[in-house]
Amino acid sequence: MSLPGAVFPDLEDAGVLITGGASGIGAALVEGFTAQKAKVAFIDIDRGAGEALVERLASARHKPLFLHADLADVEAISRAVASAGETFGSLRVIVNNAAWDDRRDIDELTEDYWQRSHDINLRPAAFVTQAALPHLRRAGGGSVINFSSIAYLLNMGAFPAYATAKAGIIGLTKSLAGRLGAENIRVNAVMPGMVLTERQKKLWVSEADATAFLDRQALKFSLAPEDLVGPCLYLASDCARAVTAQTMIVDGGCL
Repeated sequence: MSLPGAVFPDLEDAGVLITGGASGIGAALVEGFTAQKAKVAFIDIDRGAGEALVERLASARHKPLFLHADLADVEAISRAVASAGETFGSLRVIVNNAAWDDRRDIDELTEDYWQRSHDINLRPAAFVTQAALPHLRRAGGGSVINFSSIAYLLNMGAFPAYATAKAGIIGLTKSLAGRLGAENIRVNAVMPGMVLTERQKKLWVSEADATAFLDRQALKFSLAPEDLVGPCLYLASDCARAVTAQTMIVDGGCL
């Protein structure tokens, strides 16, 4: 699937930081913002995939900056965000996309598993944003986009730790939007439906599962990572200058 054809001139040369950017939705976002001629840094734990993505986009106006870090480590987050901010001079867009969508039902939960899920799916959004604030303020404001999920809205009870963390993203988004609006920092959430990434197809979603899920969607096509690029470009751009504290659902009309 191709990237959106729309051009957002205000994103040109803007400093953008994306978490979980080496694969799936994150990689599509790195490519999408790079195509807008933004200066893009992305954080990921997968060194091989991160370096391969940089190589693939090496001919762009601004070659993406890959920052290898474990987002479960708050100190590593601080170092990575500081590196992005210092390299670009400021940051205007933060996309908290990283996630760990492992499945474990309520009967199988352990305390360590629950904590790890929240350490990846919820906590980094707070601490990446915290670390980015000096760089957003230096830019005169900006946009923070937090990734939630429709998992907690629908009957998807097989992964309660993940669903709970993604529900928490909405609370965090509302709280930060209220706190940071006076500084011209907008904070919104994006809530994807079932997006058929390579990881999803390899580990969780069979062809039968995908077909069954389409029965719940108004639009009868499976979502791809690129379907999240346009909404994020819009929320990052000045086109959304009056939009904050909102949740944009991108799920093909899941009913």
